[in-house]
Amino acid sequence: MPKIKAVIFDMDGVLIEAKDWHYEALNKALSLFGMEISRYDHLVTYDGLPTKKKLEMLTTDRGLPAKLHSFINEMKQVYTMELVHTKCKPSFHHEYALARLKQEGYALSVASNSIRNSVKVMMEKASLLPYLDFFLSNQDVEFGKPDPEIYTRSIQRLNLQPEECLIVEDNDNGKQAAKASGAWLMEVGDVREVNYPNIMNHIMRIQG
Repeated sequence: MPKIKAVIFDMDGVLIEAKDWHYEALNKALSLFGMEISRYDHLVTYDGLPTKKKLEMLTTDRGLPAKLHSFINEMKQVYTMELVHTKCKPSFHHEYALARLKQEGYALSVASNSIRNSVKVMMEKASLLPYLDFFLSNQDVEFGKPDPEIYTRSIQRLNLQPEECLIVEDNDNGKQAAKASGAWLMEVGDVREVNYPNIMNHIMRIQG
């Protein structure tokens, strides 16, 4: 019977309701060059992908000049952080969940397709950083989700086996990465489903 020893969280859409922030920030950066993406494409085509990958897809699909990637990516990060500093606040049910899990001996980490500074600042603003053993960003891996590398590295750093870890994910690319890592997957629809009772119920079902 497996015993879960760690919970690994995706960040955007799981611990932080940041999907709209990323949408607004990317469109603001793209608008400097007369381009934008629809909300449908943001939620369906690009959800959970690193900005670098989104820009590569826009070059392939819509002819965005590749030489603009670096500048647009930099401006997108600037606009994202403006929104984070304004809108990112602590959430009781998230802080309570991580505090209880930590108190009960679970190792906790975050594995996000966002860049390192975004993960650090969002976790600080949400008052969740003190509960984490570590976090990994897209700058800590060669391949972002849907590749499983970020989850495989997280599990190795925890010094655990995949079957001892539960991954909490919300989007298709993240779910694909989580399943490929061999860990257990808890699928959530939005940040409100990421709470202590739901996580523990999922762990109890796995452990029988």
